[in-house]
Amino acid sequence: MASAVEIDAMRRALQLARRGPRGLNPQVGAVVLSPAGDVLAEGFHRGAGTAHAEVDALSQLAPDAARGVTAVVTLEPCNHTGRTGPCAQALIEAGVARVVYALDDPTDTAAGGADRLRGAGVEVETGLEREAAEALIHDWVTLQRTGRPHVTVKWAQSLDGRAAADDGTSQWITGTAARRDVHSRRTIADAIVAGTGTVRADDPALTARADDGSLLEAQPIPVVVGESETTPDAAVRRHPREPLFYATHDLRAVLADLAEQGVQRVFVEGGPTLASAFIREGLADEVLAYIAPVLLGGSRLALGDIGVSSIAGALRLAVASVQQLGDDLLIVATPRVAAEDNSPDAARVGSHQNEGDA
Repeated sequence: MASAVEIDAMRRALQLARRGPRGLNPQVGAVVLSPAGDVLAEGFHRGAGTAHAEVDALSQLAPDAARGVTAVVTLEPCNHTGRTGPCAQALIEAGVARVVYALDDPTDTAAGGADRLRGAGVEVETGLEREAAEALIHDWVTLQRTGRPHVTVKWAQSLDGRAAADDGTSQWITGTAARRDVHSRRTIADAIVAGTGTVRADDPALTARADDGSLLEAQPIPVVVGESETTPDAAVRRHPREPLFYATHDLRAVLADLAEQGVQRVFVEGGPTLASAFIREGLADEVLAYIAPVLLGGSRLALGDIGVSSIAGALRLAVASVQQLGDDLLIVATPRVAAEDNSPDAARVGSHQNEGDA
């Protein structure tokens, strides 16, 4: 049973983990406690090729100073040799007596550290602050399980499902509160994706901005997908981060390449064509529909062909939340698990694991 001191240490370790970069490796933090419960050292993972959190903390101690201590870690100590050695073995060799960690490692290559520790006589406790640890590295876990980043598809629409008026105008369907929410969500994405058609038509900046138009501190990587050329003076080329251009319609290939670059969370704001393609190909893990209480009529639908030809094939989602933002509504929905729905197509929207501004 974890002590109050260990609970505090785990919460501190979670804070430390957030200092590390999001990328190919998970964000992990560690705190080393003396037998009396004093904090002896802290550490976190600073990126691929650097010491893991446990080793980072141990490195701050004098030789033999770790004998009999407790290591509190946000993720199960790894059990494999990559660019660095197995953390489980490092803890054993340091003489650590007890290890408390939050979350089992979800990867086949690195899991097993807990068993290795127990086999060496180290006391191990798991699950402390598990939910907080899961939330911290949720996107990294998705990447490990599916081989691609977590994908959120967003659109803004009128009450009757239109993304724009018949003359093509779309700014602004929704109000200030909804647009503010969109920009806050951009800041927590690693990449924001638009199609070349939207880039040509709307010239979006693909930045995350405050109400006054200034840039927020965290900016997603702008990604433009499609075979059409973008102009040299396109606003996206002035983004504070170097834009990525993919001259392809192969969304799986795009996501695979982004995953190799450490992108864990993708925010799709590319207009109806791109949003429909992600959904049609089963690549949406979450959809955000910002709905304004206006009627536009006409033919400019928020979604186009998503591969549904009859009501029996409808892609059914589970509503995660409904939020009022000023006069507008935000509905957040996720794919239903096939086991929870009798329709064979119910899980297809996420089965493979207008620029927006709303």
